[in-house]
Amino acid sequence: MNIFVANLNFRVKTDQLQDLFEQYGEVESVKIITDRDSGRSKGFGFIEMADETAARNAISSLDNQELEGRNIVVKEARPRE
Repeated sequence: MNIFVANLNFRVKTDQLQDLFEQYGEVESVKIITDRDSGRSKGFGFIEMADETAARNAISSLDNQELEGRNIVVKEARPRE
C-alpha cells in the first residue's frame, strides 16, 4: 500500500520516516519529495508498505502525531487524477 505523509518538518530525512513506519511492518520504500531546483524538501512524501494491514495500522496510529515539532498528516495515497 502506498501511504501519503504531509506536514513534514523540512529537516526530516528518509531514514527517520523509515524507522518510524518500520514499527508497524516492513517498509518497501520511502520518498520525500524535494524541490527540483533547490533540492529542499517540499514537506511531504510517500511510504510503500507490502502488508496492507500493517499499513492501515501505521496510518491510524501515526496520523496527527508529532514528528520534529509538527503534527504529520498520514493517509492512504490516492492516484493522481
